Amino acid sequence: MSVSTSIPSLAPVRGSIGAGLSFSQLNNGLWRITRADGSVLGYVEQPTAGSAGGYTAKRLSPDRRSFRVVGEFRTFEDALASLRFS
Repeated sequence: MSVSTSIPSLAPVRGSIGAGLSFSQLNNGLWRITRADGSVLGYVEQPTAGSAGGYTAKRLSPDRRSFRVVGEFRTFEDALASLRFS
């Protein structure tokens, strides 16, 4: 994976993370993770953007009315991996 650990503080708006995945920054502290076909895989959130806090990986629930937390992680890369492999 070629994503730098410092993504949140100096985050690019868009990027590719390999394995057919890409991300788009939606606002400070929130990224949408998509597959190559454009379908949304999930979201990575840094609740306190710019701080040294952790990252939360989320998926839309099957009923599409709420989000299901996949987990909380220390790094952006770990949060991405949780979405990729869950």
